[in-house]
Amino acid sequence: MFANAVAENALGTLGAVCWTIQLLPQIRKSWRDKSTEGLSPWLVLIWGLTSIFLGVYAIVQKLSIALIVQPQLFGTLSLVSWGQCQYYDNNWSIKRSVLTVASIISLIGGLQAGMVFAVRPSYEHGNHRGVDFFGVFASVMLAVGLLPQFYEIYKYKEVIGISILFMLVDLSGGVFSLLSLVFRDSFDALAGVAYGLVVVLDGMVILLAMILNPLAHRRRQRAASEEEVSVSDIETPTSTSTLEEHDVDPGPSKELPVKND
Repeated sequence: MFANAVAENALGTLGAVCWTIQLLPQIRKSWRDKSTEGLSPWLVLIWGLTSIFLGVYAIVQKLSIALIVQPQLFGTLSLVSWGQCQYYDNNWSIKRSVLTVASIISLIGGLQAGMVFAVRPSYEHGNHRGVDFFGVFASVMLAVGLLPQFYEIYKYKEVIGISILFMLVDLSGGVFSLLSLVFRDSFDALAGVAYGLVVVLDGMVILLAMILNPLAHRRRQRAASEEEVSVSDIETPTSTSTLEEHDVDPGPSKELPVKND
């Protein structure tokens, strides 16, 4: 491996930044469209819960403030997006949506704090397995969270409701995080697989959007054309019958008077 602490930290930070802001385009899209149809609520809920493990991993290792704040922002934005799913498509009231999201965030904060106090003593005594587990498990959850989105794509036969910019930023975060592992003293295979899965799954969503969305657009155009043809077929007999009703009536035939000799 090409060990380089500066490159590792720089790439890791870039990945963290991408995974902090990635959900902003999605939240904006859902707000603009007033709909989250096609976006899996399980995706953003699983990602929101992932912040528990990401936070423990960062706090126990006493990483930089930016890397400690990152999972908190990521989890909050994920749950805001989940709240939008409930508000726009499940007809929750805005009060219920806000209170539920706030309650989940509070619960996550409490669980995270409890896990930090549970893991920190063993970490300070040189046992890093617990912390490493949290880091790898969080990465796996990030990848697994994308799987429900493929069901939505299968259901609609196209990629709708999800921001492609969101997917691109998420993919970039996976690439930077994966590259940061290359510059470590020893390559973390489990983390590498998890980051690689994020890159592959994001790439698949983008590729499916490029393939399926034009096909769906053509299907709608074809259906609209067929509907226009069927409407015109219905109207044609009506026009013919109207003309027949207005034909000139020749009236009763007149007989010539008979002349008597």
